[in-house]
Amino acid sequence: MKTLIFLSASGAELSGLCCTVVFPGLSSQQAEDETSRDPAWSLLPDCGLEVELLVKGRSDLGEVAPEIKASERRTAVAIADLEWREMEADDYGTNEAQDSDFPTAERSRLQEMLSLLGLETYQAQKLSLQDALQISSDSMRNWAPQAPKDLPWNFLRKLQALNAEARNTTMVLDVPLDARPMEKESQMEEEIIYWDAADDISVDIYSFSELPTPDTPVNPLDLLCALLLSSDGFLQQEIVLKMSLCQFALPLVLPDSENHYHTFLLWALRAVVRTWWAQPPRGVGGLREDSAVLSRAPTFAFVRMEVSSNSKSQLLNAVLSPSHRPRDCFWHRDLSVGTNPREIADGLVEVSWFLPSGREDLDVFPEPVAFLNLRGDIGSHWLQFKLLTEISSAVFILTDNISRKDYKLLYSLRGSATKYYFILSPYRGKRNTNLRFLNKLIPVLKMDHSHVLVKVSSTDSAGFVRRVRSIVAHVARSPCRRLSVEEMAHAARKLGLRVDEDCDECQRAKQRMERITRRIKDCDAYRRDELWLQGDPWRKAAQVEKELCQAQRAGDPPDKGRAELGHRLLELRAQQNRQDPAWGLQEFIAGISSASLAEKQYFLRWMEWGLARVAQPRPRQPPETILSLRPKHCGMVDFGELLWPEPLGVEHFLREMGQFYEAESCLVEAGKLPACQRRFAHFPGLALELLLKGLPLELIDGSTLSTPLRWVTGLLKELHVRLERRSRLVVLSALGVPGTGKSTLLNTMFGLRFATGRGCGPRGAFMQLVTVAESFSQDLGCDHILVIDSGGLIGGALTAAGERFELEASLATLLMGLSNVTVVSLAETRDIPPAVLHAFLRLEKTGHVPNYQFVYQNLQDACAPGPRPRDRRPLLDPPGDVSRASAQMEKQGDGIRTLADLAFCDPEKQHVWHIPGLWHGVPPMAAVSLGYSEAIFELKRCLLENIRNGLSNQNKNIQQLIELVRRL
Repeated sequence: MKTLIFLSASGAELSGLCCTVVFPGLSSQQAEDETSRDPAWSLLPDCGLEVELLVKGRSDLGEVAPEIKASERRTAVAIADLEWREMEADDYGTNEAQDSDFPTAERSRLQEMLSLLGLETYQAQKLSLQDALQISSDSMRNWAPQAPKDLPWNFLRKLQALNAEARNTTMVLDVPLDARPMEKESQMEEEIIYWDAADDISVDIYSFSELPTPDTPVNPLDLLCALLLSSDGFLQQEIVLKMSLCQFALPLVLPDSENHYHTFLLWALRAVVRTWWAQPPRGVGGLREDSAVLSRAPTFAFVRMEVSSNSKSQLLNAVLSPSHRPRDCFWHRDLSVGTNPREIADGLVEVSWFLPSGREDLDVFPEPVAFLNLRGDIGSHWLQFKLLTEISSAVFILTDNISRKDYKLLYSLRGSATKYYFILSPYRGKRNTNLRFLNKLIPVLKMDHSHVLVKVSSTDSAGFVRRVRSIVAHVARSPCRRLSVEEMAHAARKLGLRVDEDCDECQRAKQRMERITRRIKDCDAYRRDELWLQGDPWRKAAQVEKELCQAQRAGDPPDKGRAELGHRLLELRAQQNRQDPAWGLQEFIAGISSASLAEKQYFLRWMEWGLARVAQPRPRQPPETILSLRPKHCGMVDFGELLWPEPLGVEHFLREMGQFYEAESCLVEAGKLPACQRRFAHFPGLALELLLKGLPLELIDGSTLSTPLRWVTGLLKELHVRLERRSRLVVLSALGVPGTGKSTLLNTMFGLRFATGRGCGPRGAFMQLVTVAESFSQDLGCDHILVIDSGGLIGGALTAAGERFELEASLATLLMGLSNVTVVSLAETRDIPPAVLHAFLRLEKTGHVPNYQFVYQNLQDACAPGPRPRDRRPLLDPPGDVSRASAQMEKQGDGIRTLADLAFCDPEKQHVWHIPGLWHGVPPMAAVSLGYSEAIFELKRCLLENIRNGLSNQNKNIQQLIELVRRL
């Protein structure tokens, strides 16, 4: 039985502290007697060095040894296993029965865990991202798991909502009503129990303690490992991405004892992007953004050797945390539901990063630093430990005892370039044995006295954390090993670990992406020279179509002007149709035409990352700079045009495909091209496959603010054919000023992938499809929800010329006219975008006003404790100047009507939400606030409730949606 004693270590942001290390020992005569009695000492080389019993002050750390060449490393798993088994055999002798039984026991534990959680059915056919994101009846209630099989789904729901309590999932046991304890916490807090001395209270105490209490039989790390082992690569990626936003430590090596291999999760970490404040040695610092797997940083591993009275995870959390803002990145036993023993998670390696924010009071380290945590004993997980020694700048080994077997294991690391530090607790250890083994290890591992730390219960926790930080900072400043996660994967391969990215489909998709992106030297030039149907050709055609549409809506009889417009349009489309797709577009089409569905998904993800890497670096502004721009222009700024150009992305390749389809369809409709000669009729079907797998598709082109009508119609027709009987739709759209958190809100509610963040998102309107579970579709009244994000279409200011405003108003009218539900995202309580107000006024005339939700997001409130009551008053006040100007454009009569006068602002029906700040703390180390997550869940529940109750007007089928697109 292993005994672990965890000591709480609270971090403190303090200066360095001189350390006194004491090794209580025996007398010299006693030590000699012990040495003569123990034959193990005869095996140790006599180095002539001893650890001093008392070390005062702090020694300089040793120099970094040259890194071992990769060709000299032992790379086979069999060799690593053999080495460890030989060490065990020397100590305990060979036990064949025990060796053969071990894999069976591991298999049994894993299978029992998967069966307990209801995940055994997902071993052959893995759980997909689409399975996890389906809307069901559980999406409308904040439910507690009733059985172990509910735990994975409850964890996924909370993680999707960025709920920091996801790891605290507990199971409510189903017990008889008369046996349940009082459920109301307020009553329990107020209740005072008076014991009568005459009563025999022992029976009552024991019977009460035996009542079932809310608990979970599964350690959170076991739940995570079981879920990852049951998920495909894309769901794994989503889980890891959401965990990073919650500031949880991320899985790096996933153990799988049943199949006798462990997986290095490189692909799962690909989607994580880190932003931090980079302070160069000279010059002004700035925000830097990079992929978590590509950026290099000094790495520090924390491991346990047999038993340690000190908790690695608590120590790591203290090292990562400023004194006044503790963080629980790494799970530990003192957290709720953390006391259950691990069954399958031993061998898990976790990674977390410290990222500076540019604030001296918060930045524990001046540069990014990575921390690794091995769960379990290094002796039982020799392969993982060996990997850590080859990828880390330094390794901290926590232990109470150093045995002969442990010494032999550490002696095998001689020549390693990694620095090693010991954290000991001599109260529970064999002090003299530890001392003598350390004497022998000092020259082998190139250590000195400063590499040995002692922590006991009387040790000042803050001072100890300060000492560990000073070691980390010193090593990071010195010439040490700095690896990216991608480079760590190379070391994992050489040791025989499986890397999740090495499957054939993923590698073929990566190679195709590299062939495309290798030719992109300048993004603007590439769009101009290779994606030639966009830009001026599309802009000219869109302008002619707009003028032709306006002439047709006027109801005038056909005249010479309309004929000329039609002729010009056909000429432009004919010019486009004479072009052939560029080589890069042909490769892209081949990538999404792959027979393998998984390869298509891999290719799209690779394209997103590859295009992001080749994009020109954009100037990044600190958050306070962007927020300082808000008060101008009535509190609204067109951030999309002010701060960044539109980056090159996958949507540009799909837009080019749409233009080829548009041009060809236009000529076929006019009888200028026989239908049998069509080359691009299959393009909508290819794009639809991507929509069904979670890729946002462009509905409105952000550069021209126009809708490719034939392309969108073709997509919807394909969707109607594909969905067959399940084609009932509810359309939900989100509009508002850029930078107000619309996309993050939608992603958090439904698990979508709309682009977020400053400078990384396109400015068009994009749509994604959310599936409703068949068991819930009849109750909800629809089969799918089509979610539309307006991106950066809607500006805040009313332009002087009025041309862009008119375009924005028309597009807002289109999106709201298509919608059953509209979410209007506001940065200030009174700044309804004029284009949105204009659209409301237009739609009011037609009698179609969607169910609406006004969402006020407090971008500056970083630490809001929770959702505040809904505030209805601000939107009922008289409108500001911008709203007045918009109302005047509609010529509403002699008086200017206030918002309260409009039909859609009935105070009894109005829905105005206050959403707390997104971050709890200061980014980049801040987690998503619990108040934000809970408010978003409540908003989602309200939206679904309105849909179920029919408050969102009549639901549409896809044919009706096509007619609406054409009419609007």
